[in-house]
Amino acid sequence: QVQLVESGGGLVQPGGSLKLSCAASGSIFSAHAMGWYRQVTGKEREWVAGISGDGSTVYQDSVKGRFTISRDNAKNTLYLQMNSLKPEDTAVYYCNIGTQSRVFGSWGQGTQVTVSS
Repeated sequence: QVQLVESGGGLVQPGGSLKLSCAASGSIFSAHAMGWYRQVTGKEREWVAGISGDGSTVYQDSVKGRFTISRDNAKNTLYLQMNSLKPEDTAVYYCNIGTQSRVFGSWGQGTQVTVSS
């Protein structure tokens, strides 16, 4: 079973940047589509961005042009570069094996991103 550990969150001012990382155990990482998801307390978790095994990317409309998802298959690591952050980006961010509509792995602990002045 693949273990996923997110890191890189923190407190940032509006307009700032953060880069999230997701370290995955196991050799199947490169074979699967991966995604970043986020959840605000009291709301359902939502898909944010996805990347296929060959590097094709897709984004939620609200983050297009601001967020960039990438992966390093040699390091079994998924990234999310977040620029021009807005208060509405505040959430706990998770990574998982999956797509916009379905996830296949277990959820990790996530990493908190807070955008506030």
